[in-house]
Parts: sequence; C-alpha cells; structure tokens
Amino acid sequence: MRLLFLGDLVGKTGRNAVIERLPSLVDDHALDFVIVNGENAAGGFGITEEICQDVIDAGADVVTLGNHSWDQREALVFIERQDRLLRPVNYPKGTPGRGANLYNARNGARVLVMNVMGRIYMDALDDPFAAVERELDACPMGEVADAVVIDMHAEATSEKQAMGHFLDGRVSLVVGTHTHVPTADHQILAHGTAYMSDAGMCGDYDGVLGMDKEEPINRFLRKIPGARFQPATGEATICGVAVEVDLNTGLATHIAPLRLGPNLSETIPDFWN
Repeated sequence: MRLLFLGDLVGKTGRNAVIERLPSLVDDHALDFVIVNGENAAGGFGITEEICQDVIDAGADVVTLGNHSWDQREALVFIERQDRLLRPVNYPKGTPGRGANLYNARNGARVLVMNVMGRIYMDALDDPFAAVERELDACPMGEVADAVVIDMHAEATSEKQAMGHFLDGRVSLVVGTHTHVPTADHQILAHGTAYMSDAGMCGDYDGVLGMDKEEPINRFLRKIPGARFQPATGEATICGVAVEVDLNTGLATHIAPLRLGPNLSETIPDFWN
C-alpha cells in the first residue's frame, strides 16, 4: 500500500499548490491513501470548512491539525460533522472533534490515523504517549487496522524521536509536523516503523517558516511585534514523505521524502517508478 503524507499547508500559496498537484500525484503514482496537515492553511493560522473540503476534494483522505486547530473559530463547529478532519488526540476530554479515526483506503485497507501534539515548548495538553497508547489498545494494528499513521505535531525533535521508538513495530509511520523544515532522517526503525522527524511544509520557502520575511526579521532585531505575520506569496514547494506498507504486517518496506517546487532540491520517491 502506498501512503503519502504532506506537511503543513501554509497560506494560499501552499494550499493552492497541493490542491493543483495532488490529483495527478494520486493518479500517476497509484497512491492508496493521502494525509495532509492543514493547521496553517487559512492565512497561516488554522483552517476553514471550505479549505478543508477543497483539500479533501483534491485527493486527501484525512486532514490533520495541531496547535493552531482553533485559530479559525468555525473549526470548533464544523469539525464535529467533518470526520476526515482530526485535531490532536490529547486535547482534554470534551474538546470538539476527534483525534483518531479509522478510514478505508482506495485499495480497501483499513487505516487508523492519529493526530497527537507534543508538550515540550508547546501547550500543556494531556500526555501524548498515554493518549496514543489508549487509541492503539482500542484499534490495534493487525487486528482492527491494516495500517496506522501518527502525525506527531511537536516542537522538540527529541520528543518526536522518542514517540517513534515507543511505537516501533506497532504502527506503520510516525511523522513529525509543526517546524516547517523537512528533515533528512527518514528511515525505517529497527522493528519496521517508518519515521521522519518533520515532513516540512507546503509553502513558500523564500520566507521564514512560510511567512513573509519582513515581520519575523523585525521582531528578532527589535524585540517588538509590529504587523501580523502574513504568509509569503511566492511559488510554493510541496514537501512530504512517501511510505510503502506491507499489508500482511502493517509495517513499512520503503520510505522516501517528496519535494516538488523551487528553493529546495526536488526529489520523488524512487519506489514510485
């Protein structure tokens, strides 16, 4: 089974690039399941119902969120009726929406997707390790799910790596989001789980984490907030990670980064050919 995970969509340029190119990626490379992190899709902060639906219509099977989940207040309402939108599973009990769900892939496989947020330098949510463990107990790979994907939305690489090793052999993929810079540590861990510390972002890399350069530089120089951060509007680069999963085990057989666009070196997974 071929999985594709795309990193944080940042603003109009990032989401439009994905909406335009995702349909051909799905068709040309026979992708079975696609997950997109959309927490920065609406002007760099949160997601709207219209944007969420546009991304799903383009070929995303699931859209995940993170610390900007509620920046667009309408998300608190429409997430209840949109079962393909996930917020972090370790939000407190009673938070709208869901943090994990089981979906059917194009090839008929059952895929459990989970969104979880780290706690180091982030909002103090519930324990992410305990939250993931509870969801896996309820929907174990090989019994209920054929594959399991974890979007670990976190600041600290150490916390992401710890989650990868904690889940090694029990899930198909642990991939980090939030820092907007693709890492070079894509690998299959010792017991068969694919791992990457950060998938990067889908946005303009001629900026600061997808934002226009001027205001972030000003804040570093003067230590005084000026204007609101605005997404950079140059041509976007699409970044993510592709994984091939053996459905007999649920474990990964291949992993490779995907980068399409300017500023970064382009790469397409060789096992897609």
